[in-house]
This record gives sequence, structure tokens and C-alpha cells, in this order.
Amino acid sequence: MIANDIPKLNAPVVLVHGLCGYDRVVAFGRTLKDYFPGIREQLEAVGNRVLVPRLSCTLGVSARAGELARYIQKHVPTGPVHVIGHSMGGLDARYMVSQLGMADRVRSLTTVGTPHRGSAFADWGVGRFGRLLTPFFQFLGLSYQAFIDLTSAACRRFNETVRDVRGVRYYSVAGVCEGQWIGPEWRFPHGIVSRAEGPNDGVVSVTSATWGEHTDVWDGDHLNLVNWPNRLARKCGVWDSFAPDYGRILRRVALSD
Repeated sequence: MIANDIPKLNAPVVLVHGLCGYDRVVAFGRTLKDYFPGIREQLEAVGNRVLVPRLSCTLGVSARAGELARYIQKHVPTGPVHVIGHSMGGLDARYMVSQLGMADRVRSLTTVGTPHRGSAFADWGVGRFGRLLTPFFQFLGLSYQAFIDLTSAACRRFNETVRDVRGVRYYSVAGVCEGQWIGPEWRFPHGIVSRAEGPNDGVVSVTSATWGEHTDVWDGDHLNLVNWPNRLARKCGVWDSFAPDYGRILRRVALSD
């Protein structure tokens, strides 16, 4: 997709990172690592205003949603925004829209690799290591609520109270990590999720990631969905930047802009 195929929206775009994420890592005035590499630049190249908040790494959904709401209120005091949330960031945004009075500020919400129905890998991790790691997090003064909020049971309770809001357009993207896309770092969690839920991006199944009125399914692992390179796919010659795919997201949300 060339830049001219990406629409310039009237409303700003807010990119929301997932668990243990960040906006960008900067040292000596230079960006060392961007959570959404190349995506912000691709969308800004045609004049879109793109914002990337930094939320707490391991706080729960409700707390992170509050941080997201305050960020939007500060940086976009009036008018609507379009939100694109990766992984847990999609749950944060859903909670913000439904529970924090931000429905009139969000025109569309696109979730990318978001475990709307939880993740079997989160179930496995919390079940196996929850008791062991809880004292460690408490000793460091860190919250571990985020890990609990991504379990299947927690997401069932979440979906009972956090309802989609009329007037907000909901879309989603799911990932499928198979064959040349599944690197060694994803094989173990992929197997757990595959046995429990079917095709997945390494940690989130297509079934869990599907939400709203339309779902795109992309080839790639959980981090490829936000344009982190895949070493195996690159070695096999099938890797290409995912940044242009965000142009397709904007083409869809432009219908409600």
C-alpha cells in the first residue's frame, strides 16, 4: 500500500500498547525502540495526528483504562479520536469507552491481537506460577493484576459488564502464527493456546481476538501484528512490513470519521 492509499482522518489516532509495553524507548534524544515501529510514521506521513500514551506495565485493566482516559483528555481536550489497541490495550480501551464516560470521545475502536475472551496461556501461567510470583511482585511493589485480567475467567466477568456502546464502531484484527511464521520463542505458548482454542498468534487465539462488526486475520505472531520483525519469516523470505496494513485499518474507520 502506498501512502496515497492511506486516508487523512479528521480525528487523531491513539495507538495503545499492551502488557509490559511502552510508547518508545529514548536515549540521548534518539529513539532506540518504538512499540509500534514504522506505524506512527506511516500514518503521520499523510497528515494524521498520531498519539501513543505510555500506560502502566502491569496494573489491571481498570487502572490502565483510567490512565488512557486522562491521557486523551489532556492531549485531545475536545473532539473525537480513533483508538487502535494492541493486546491488553484493546481491553483498556473497551473499559474506558464503556465504564469511564468516554463513549462520546471515541469514534472507533480497533483491537489488534486482543484477548477479549482471555488466553489459555494466561490461564496456564497464572495457574502454574501465580502463587510463586505473587510474593516477588509484592516485594518489588509491583502490581500483577494485569496477568489475572487476561485469564479466561476474568475476561468472562469483564464481558458481562463491559458492553459495547452504541455509536462507537468496533473492529478487530487477529493473528495466525503457523509454518514459516512460528519462531522458536512462540512454539511453547502457541501449543498451549492451539490445543485449547485453535489457531492463534502465539498467545491469543483467533476466536478470542475476534470482536466487533469486522475482523481481519493476518499471518504473523503476536508482536508481528504491531510490526515487530519476525526473524524466521524474514529468513524464509515471507516477511514484509505490517505498517501498510494499518492504512487498511484507517480506510475502514474513515467511514465513521
